[in-house]
Amino acid sequence: MDATFTAEQEEIRRTLRELLLKRCGPEEVRIAVRSEGGYDSALWETLAQQLGLPGLALPAAYGGVGCSVTELVLASEELGRSLAPSPLLATAVLGAPLLLALGSEDQRAALLPRISSGELTAALAVPGASLTTALGLTGDNRGDWAGGGRAGGVQARQTDGGWRLYGQADQVLDGHSAGLLLVAAHTGGFARSRTLLFLVRGPLERDGSGSGGATRVRLTSLDETRSQARIQLRDVEAELLGDDESADVAGVLAGVGDSVAAVLAAEAVGAADRVLERTVEYVKQREQFGRAIGSFQAVKHRLADLYVQVQAARSAAYYAAWATGAGEERVGGLALAQALEALRITSSEAVQLHGGIGFTWEHEAHLYFKRAAGDELLFGPVHRLREHAADAARLFGGGEVAV
Repeated sequence: MDATFTAEQEEIRRTLRELLLKRCGPEEVRIAVRSEGGYDSALWETLAQQLGLPGLALPAAYGGVGCSVTELVLASEELGRSLAPSPLLATAVLGAPLLLALGSEDQRAALLPRISSGELTAALAVPGASLTTALGLTGDNRGDWAGGGRAGGVQARQTDGGWRLYGQADQVLDGHSAGLLLVAAHTGGFARSRTLLFLVRGPLERDGSGSGGATRVRLTSLDETRSQARIQLRDVEAELLGDDESADVAGVLAGVGDSVAAVLAAEAVGAADRVLERTVEYVKQREQFGRAIGSFQAVKHRLADLYVQVQAARSAAYYAAWATGAGEERVGGLALAQALEALRITSSEAVQLHGGIGFTWEHEAHLYFKRAAGDELLFGPVHRLREHAADAARLFGGGEVAV
């Protein structure tokens, strides 16, 4: 493994950081998350058309840049530093790889160039709170997580005119604003039970105000910078993703899950690194007993421990990006666990070391703390990520661990 980055990769990092410093400060983030889309559409247009972020890891044949997961990881780390709300995770990290892996040639040709240009955003709708299970990060995704029989979830029924979906999916990232939905649904009944992915195109009614078959409602979430929605489907027309009903959907989802975990880990590392920087700056200024609190040995020790933890998480995230590109499996989950833990500890220490101002809504420290808590709720918890990785590797061989 070569741990050094190329000049082009460093340029991606530098350019994106400069742009976000100018256009995505704490106040801009607060304004963006309260907009209808949940993000700054002008900033998204710049990220898409000038920097090519949505198509960064897509082939040039579909309007992409043709880079690897590593470049996407570096970009996400910078977005994490500023907590920039954007459809990048839902569209380019979750949706586009599934279209590329499972879609028919007509579907890829029609949709991927629009995603690469930023014109079209996508969202992956998974029933219940099963996103990490579907991606193979916290459990076996070959079960009935998509719903089936009495399990609820989302059901798919084949008719003469195609496929129809009915059911509900919660916690759909950017589901309230996406122009394309990729819906995981159960079909086949008891005898031929399986999970397939379907495309739902066209506008969906918002806020449940219409009488159509599909509605979406933006949810109030702990982390405002990570928009979520509830998707309700009532006999909705859908299109099978791909041409083959026997495709290994679970295997593809698990493969995409590794790259998703690497990107999320880098994003968490970026957030942890930034909040640590701000905390170090603050303890140099805040005074007690006539001296800066940063000069106290106890504070130095706490900050040193945080620095080591953040750097270790960064190394794990970079290794996961390399390993995913090299075809190594089940590395992303462990990197994500380490990064989420580093962000949780760093952000909570930041609130403490900022004193009373750190607990106020006016200060940005609480935004990082909420990102840490929200990400653990969505993509964790940490102990389940590690437990599943240990089970998959048969680390303990089914026996008891000696104490």
